[in-house]
Amino acid sequence: MESITDPYLIAYPRIAAVADREGKCIELIEFFDCTGGAMWSKYHYAKSPVVTSVRNVAGTMRYHCTPGKTDLALEGSRFPAGICGAAVTEDEIEISYVGIGGGGVGASGCRSSAGGVTRCKNDPSGGGKRAGSTIWLPRRQRVLIGIDDTDTPDEGATWTLAHNISRAVEDNDSVYLSHTIVQLFPVPYRTKNCVSIVCEFASSDPSALVSRFAGLLEKYTLSDDTGMAVYRGFDPSSLLDFGRRVKRGEVSRDDLRRIDDPDLEIIMNGRGIIGAVAALPFYTSYEEALTLCNGQK
Repeated sequence: MESITDPYLIAYPRIAAVADREGKCIELIEFFDCTGGAMWSKYHYAKSPVVTSVRNVAGTMRYHCTPGKTDLALEGSRFPAGICGAAVTEDEIEISYVGIGGGGVGASGCRSSAGGVTRCKNDPSGGGKRAGSTIWLPRRQRVLIGIDDTDTPDEGATWTLAHNISRAVEDNDSVYLSHTIVQLFPVPYRTKNCVSIVCEFASSDPSALVSRFAGLLEKYTLSDDTGMAVYRGFDPSSLLDFGRRVKRGEVSRDDLRRIDDPDLEIIMNGRGIIGAVAALPFYTSYEEALTLCNGQK
């Protein structure tokens, strides 16, 4: 007869977190294996005072949190679990969960046994117990890498190369979070579909990540016009106006040079750099990213 090692525990495959430079904003990223449990948490954890927003991105649930601690007035069925604390230090991000009943199992054992947790403390859970855990994660920085123009009319595809490089460079210091295809305005010199790519990472060593990514891109690109841009920051919305302009029509390098953002870095400055930069603010905004504009505002 088959057996289950721990029939009442579902360990999260990985939990990661990024913070802004000032430590005032946290994005908690939970990779999940059980969809039902993740959706249940999304519904209930959104009621926690330290959670400002929550959204599902592919196989992850993302919680925007503000640092602080609170006592949650838990109530069966209505508010059975939540995030009760968040804190940021120079090197770590601390998250505290609490729940009752099955919600306590998720808040305690399921989170504390997740990949990516460097240390934890948790309560015994199960039955009708109130239980929770505090986990510590490496403090990571969001790193967005945009690329464009890696293929030729005869071979290659930028979206596949971007994903394969991202998988190759992922390690304990840099977690690969997302891949977004961004539809650009179909300029005459496009290969065919005129899209660029932005790949998102949570990294505790951004410089090494960018160096390794650039090395593989230089090795495998098929084009002399490849562009690679990097945004090292929590929120790239400062680039959104430029990105939307590139989706609506053709822009010039002069337009690109007018961008004044210290978190933006140009790595490979081929013709594709305009599309590479334009992709950055659309990370995980799949509907807008994929929209084909007709040149009008």
